[in-house]
Amino acid sequence: MSKSIRIANLSDLDGVLALYRELRPADPELEGQLAREKWSEIIDSAQMELIVADVEGDLASTCALGINLSIASGARPFGIIEHVVTAERHRRKGLSREVLEYAIDLAWDRGCYKVMLLSGEQLRGAHQLYKSVGFRDGIEKGFVIKP
Repeated sequence: MSKSIRIANLSDLDGVLALYRELRPADPELEGQLAREKWSEIIDSAQMELIVADVEGDLASTCALGINLSIASGARPFGIIEHVVTAERHRRKGLSREVLEYAIDLAWDRGCYKVMLLSGEQLRGAHQLYKSVGFRDGIEKGFVIKP
């Protein structure tokens, strides 16, 4: 089995959209020119990276790393990881762990002083995964507001 963990490129749009449909099936479908424009913005951004696990040409897993600039903590940025998903057919192979580890290493390489991750309160299995790669709960408390 050929596998690579890498930063997404322009040709990965359809694969990432398919993964996001598994993650959030109720979301409106992003298509056509708008999808290509938004994807191009993400790929070209110095503040956003999408990491993918490519298994024999099939995008099997992904996570997004946002690099947030700051003048706190010695003007070091902080990272936020979101949208961690592995296709159902590829689960239980360690791919989520690999994309997360890649994202965390990338955040450290970019000088981040911390990396944060929010997860649905009920996703206990995912929480175990996050703890296994070094995330700890009980240090800070996350809050979310949605329109």
